[in-house]
Amino acid sequence: MIHRLADVAECTIGKNTKVWQYVVILADATIGADCNICAHVLIEGDVVIGDRVTVKSGVQLWNGLRIADDVFIGPNVTFTNDRFPRSKHYPDGFPQTIVEDGASIGGGAVILPGVRIGAKALVGAGAVVTADVAAGSVVVGNPARHIRYVEQEAV
Repeated sequence: MIHRLADVAECTIGKNTKVWQYVVILADATIGADCNICAHVLIEGDVVIGDRVTVKSGVQLWNGLRIADDVFIGPNVTFTNDRFPRSKHYPDGFPQTIVEDGASIGGGAVILPGVRIGAKALVGAGAVVTADVAAGSVVVGNPARHIRYVEQEAV
């Protein structure tokens, strides 16, 4: 289902994925099956999203982002893809940011370029992720710091 008010270029979208109103998806993006892309999301062309991913409203997914299966991205999460941004200066390429299977990112978190968020990790709301997050780790704060591991029964 692609809402009639979405702007979707030539890209790959898997079966049963829902794309809601005011979503913009640029050419060559890849989105898996059974995803939910909520209103007011932008997805650039060099983005790969796995299956059963939820992207809540107000999120922009920039070139170089790789999102695995069963990931939750909360509202207004900010991904960045340029370590040294300057107006009208364009890098030759962008660092890859990777979000592994089953990870969850709380609303308003900021994810700096080139980090890896491990499988089933949990990034707390408003956290600023400046370095890799280990699988199963719970991180919070600015900069994000490990506070514990996700309990097995919750995983």
